[in-house]
Amino acid sequence: MYDEILDQCGAAIPSWAALTLDDVTIDAPKGFSSYTLTIRVRDGVEAEPRAIFYRRLEGKENAILEPSLERSVFVMLGEEGIAARCLGYEDDYRLEACYDGRTLTRHDLADPETLRGIAKQLRRFHALTPADLPDDDFFTLLHRKWGALADRVLHEQLDVFPPAERDLGIALREITSEATHAKVRRMLPEGPLSFCHNDTYHGNAMRLDSGEIKLLDFEFSCRNHRAFDFSNLFAETVMRHGLDAYPHFTIVEPEYGDRELRTLVGAYLEDDEFASDAVREAELVRLVRETRELIPLSHYMYAMAAIPLSVEPIQKIRFLPYAHRRFTAFLDAYERRFGATPPA
Repeated sequence: MYDEILDQCGAAIPSWAALTLDDVTIDAPKGFSSYTLTIRVRDGVEAEPRAIFYRRLEGKENAILEPSLERSVFVMLGEEGIAARCLGYEDDYRLEACYDGRTLTRHDLADPETLRGIAKQLRRFHALTPADLPDDDFFTLLHRKWGALADRVLHEQLDVFPPAERDLGIALREITSEATHAKVRRMLPEGPLSFCHNDTYHGNAMRLDSGEIKLLDFEFSCRNHRAFDFSNLFAETVMRHGLDAYPHFTIVEPEYGDRELRTLVGAYLEDDEFASDAVREAELVRLVRETRELIPLSHYMYAMAAIPLSVEPIQKIRFLPYAHRRFTAFLDAYERRFGATPPA
């Protein structure tokens, strides 16, 4: 398979055309919901660029936007300097320029300068207005598109799982219901929608060797409420993955609070003009409140995303238990906020 991928790289990048597998190193595949590789040219081999990022698109059923629109959005983000420069884009794969740096960890979110860097990138992102975006917001599209994928697993494929996980799968059928979608809608704030990233957790941000912060992975970008991009940044700080014991993860207490949220949102608002400090403070308080209220929607989102991946998992994680625990966390948060009464 790596031979085929390297041939695709050579077709898009002339100086890579003669490279063989002996000329490159390939990082192990990674990705929660897609197959990605970093390919680097070995020292002593002449070729530019020295590294590329390969993303497989074939069979990617969880796309939020239609393929042609997703392509135009990504190319636009590259031209704006927000996404990595696009080196090649075909129906089944995409090649991107490779950043020199490292992805953020949950510990980085305690650093005010890192939060300010993320806020500046989100400010640039939200200011964009790509053409032809669907009018529906992210959570409407997620319910419609990911719900169908989840239903296929939960109603037709549970026999491939161990008995205990089948029971979790039956319990998870509630996640695709109209009643659950109504709960999601009830948790959303009022106000206009912006072009949002929608998957901002710390692993989708990178600190370059220069110190600049960059956003990564734009597959879920579409209209949404800005505060979800703030809240989703902290979504994975409560997860501990890679544990030896089944189901190979656990959920812990949050490591963030008002200090981090106010730092992030405050930096986002720095370039805005307000009639007075009191008006600015009111806007800051409102956005921080909305950010806190939207945090449970990351549990819902990642539960929905995990179910279609559970049949052929990419990572060492049991995706049905993962989805069940995150969906339960969403339901618990909903009940704490609204009580047991169903949405109107």
